[in-house]
Amino acid sequence: MNALFFANVTASYGTRRILSGITASFRSGAVTAIVGPNGAGKTTLFRAALGVLPSDGVIRVLNHDLKNWSREELARSIAYLPQGSDAHWPITAKRLVALGRLPHHKPFAPSSNADDFAVADALDRCEAREFAERPINELSAGERARVLLARALATGAPILMADEPAAHLDPAHQLSLMRLLKEEARRGTAVIVTLHDLALASRHCDEVVVLERGTIAAQGAPEQALDDATLARVFAIRALRVREGDGSAVLAWTPL
Repeated sequence: MNALFFANVTASYGTRRILSGITASFRSGAVTAIVGPNGAGKTTLFRAALGVLPSDGVIRVLNHDLKNWSREELARSIAYLPQGSDAHWPITAKRLVALGRLPHHKPFAPSSNADDFAVADALDRCEAREFAERPINELSAGERARVLLARALATGAPILMADEPAAHLDPAHQLSLMRLLKEEARRGTAVIVTLHDLALASRHCDEVVVLERGTIAAQGAPEQALDDATLARVFAIRALRVREGDGSAVLAWTPL
């Protein structure tokens, strides 16, 4: 099932058009990477899907037009981890993750057993339980990134959108992140993630959407979307293709 669908979507910041004629689909149970050069429109696509940036065209969330969703319903249906999100005030990691449960109850309502379980489960899955009681401003950038992802997972939404979640992680935790996202997809979640690392996108994602100057340059399985012609045209690179066992990855190798 397509959890998120765009049909001929256009979006602008003032008079500057960022997205033009976007038609793309993102299905439940799959990890889809959105890749593209800086300024291609990756974050803007997320903002349009969240309804925080006005757009023309059709955006459907869980088979319902975005315009028909209330803010409360959308917050329960899409968990969003924005690029560069951070927290510097002295709240514990556990309490920060608990903020992901806010869409599920009224303001100032006490947490339920379901909330407590979701928070503990998200901390465990992000390998963050060990510093659950530590203030978030005392954690390293990589540790904070894992806690912030846990906050998004704690929402339990059928759609998870993460904007560059691997940016502050070391290589081992990048691989753990991608494994976690695949596990989340196996639960039926539509996982949509923007990535700059083509190796992560090609090795760990089920589908890839390539953006170029606000338009779709390619969409499909990684080996199709990241073919040599697309990499040369969109990224101006020549790639090295590595195969190991039943997997493969695209490595940016030389500029053109």
